[in-house]
This record gives sequence, structure tokens and C-alpha cells, in this order.
Amino acid sequence: QVQLVESGGGLVQPGGSLRLSCVASGFTFSSYYMRWFRQAPGAERELVASITPNFGITDYADSVKARFTVSRDNTKNTVYLQMNSLKPEDTAVYYCNAWDSGWTNYWGQGTQANVSS
Repeated sequence: QVQLVESGGGLVQPGGSLRLSCVASGFTFSSYYMRWFRQAPGAERELVASITPNFGITDYADSVKARFTVSRDNTKNTVYLQMNSLKPEDTAVYYCNAWDSGWTNYWGQGTQANVSS
């Protein structure tokens, strides 16, 4: 049974930080691209960050570059998203995604991040 379980969301003031985690099970984690998406109210889901399975090459949306860092630990089947210098526009539900570069996509249930003073 495939599972992706996110955690680490919450309420933080502008300029603050959050660290999201996503623990995977039920598939070969080290073979999958891992991605973080987010969806704000009334908006489409957008890709925020991704990391390749083998060499850990990362990529980011322009809106989060230099503020967010994606990483993975294949020994723990876990992917992380470190979010710094948070802005109110970062408020969204953040989803973990596993993709095999083909037709297979797995999704987590999401974790809410609220940035507000």
C-alpha cells in the first residue's frame, strides 16, 4: 500500500520558517522523483520544488528560489522542504508527490502552511 504522509505545516509570521517532511512507503522511494506542490485557495496546484532520484538535482519555481530548499534522505524514505523567509503569498496546502518520470504519480494528503501576522 502506497503512502505519502506530510507533516510540519502550521502558522508562522512573515519572515519565519517551516520545515515540511514527507515520509513514503509502499514503493521504491529511491527510484522516484520527489516533488512538492502547493495549492492556495481559489488557485491551481503549482509545482514548487523537485529533486531527482539518484543525484539529488533540484529545481524550483521562480517564486521560491533562494528561499526554499528541497532535500531527500533515501535511507529514511523521506523528502523535506525547508521554507525560509516566508511570505503571506506562500500560504497554501503543500502536497508531496512521487513520480516515476512516466505514468505513475502518488500524492500525499497535504499539509497546511499559513503565513500571517
